[in-house]
Amino acid sequence: MKVDAATAFARAVVDEWARAGVVVAAVAPGSRSAPLALALAGDGRIPIEVFLDERSAAAFALGAAKASARAAVVLTTSGTAAALLHPAVVEARHARVPLLAVTADRPPELRDTGAGQAIDQL
Repeated sequence: MKVDAATAFARAVVDEWARAGVVVAAVAPGSRSAPLALALAGDGRIPIEVFLDERSAAAFALGAAKASARAAVVLTTSGTAAALLHPAVVEARHARVPLLAVTADRPPELRDTGAGQAIDQL
C-alpha cells in the first residue's frame, strides 16, 4: 500500500523522537495534527496521553519532562491552540526543561482572510 507524504513524514518524525528518548507525548488532538497523532499511536514506542485542553497537555508534558529529565512532546492543532502552550514553553525554557512543542499549521495564504485557526504561529 502506498503511503502519502504527510503519513511518511509523520512516521519519520515519530521515529526520531523515539530514538532520541522522548518520554511521553501529550496530545490535544485536532484535524491538522492528526498525521502526527496517528503516527504516535501506530508506533507504540512513546506513551501517549490525550487531553481536551492544550494548557493541560502542555502542563502535563512539562511535568513529565521535569520528572524524567528527558524530552516530552506536546502536540496540538493549529492557531490559537498553539498560543495556549505559551506558559509551559516559557517555564520550560527558563528551567531548561526539554519540552518539544509541536503544532500543526494552516497554509499561510489563509492568514488574514477570516479562516479559522489561521494565525502567524512564528
